[in-house]
Amino acid sequence: MVRPRRISDFKPTLSNLAQTSHYQVIFSGLPTSLRQHLNVRGVGYRFITETSGLLCYNAVLPGSRLATADIVGNFMGVSEKMAHTRLFTQIQLEFYVDNEYKTLKFLDHWMEFIGNGSGQNQSDAGYYYRMEYPDSYKSNQTKIIKFDRDYKEEIEYTFYGMFPIDLSSTTVKYDSSEVLKATATFSFDRYIAGKFDSYSVRRGTDNNKLGTLSGSFNDPGSDLNRAARAGLGEGEYNPNRVIDINGRDVTLPDVITLKDFGGA
Repeated sequence: MVRPRRISDFKPTLSNLAQTSHYQVIFSGLPTSLRQHLNVRGVGYRFITETSGLLCYNAVLPGSRLATADIVGNFMGVSEKMAHTRLFTQIQLEFYVDNEYKTLKFLDHWMEFIGNGSGQNQSDAGYYYRMEYPDSYKSNQTKIIKFDRDYKEEIEYTFYGMFPIDLSSTTVKYDSSEVLKATATFSFDRYIAGKFDSYSVRRGTDNNKLGTLSGSFNDPGSDLNRAARAGLGEGEYNPNRVIDINGRDVTLPDVITLKDFGGA
């Protein structure tokens, strides 16, 4: 039943919404042969992993959809839809171009490498394209990390099988000068949401899980005791003490989740 609500009831929710302007793009996991191809063209691995992501001024969080099939006959007079394939949409990233043009070199020579399987000299009149094997040009560790200005929460996307398929034409003209920009469309095989590094897997927080720590509060060497001390910002845990967590006076249970300590 619908009932009147005060502004104070939903103000905490609407005043804590995520913002679009805090994110980080990290290009990583490029195959060795591709890295060598870029390196001899002045695009070092440090530029790829550190600077190129900072120059990405417009990114998108990935989306996906499910392809379905119509199933008729399981139930009389009923047509059902059933999912059979998960499909991933392409993403478009926009970059500022640095004064050494490494951004353009990075994108252009990545695409050049993909179609350079013939091994012929590109200046030859009879040059032709032959594609490299996918394992030699696809990135498997490119990430987009979305966070907010308080750095308390974040969501991470890791792309597998990612590579550029479209580098848009860039306009230059005699006019008032502007920052040169480049836009590229990337395709990828799949993505995973949430961290999957060994540390997150060990803590049970991979794939956006909240995670649960086991062990004894009274054992200074246990994961549970260390997390409690880090979250409370004090000495060893006292099982008889009632403490304040997120504005609530509670007695800590035998098993505590990371959410109780804000993910600590």
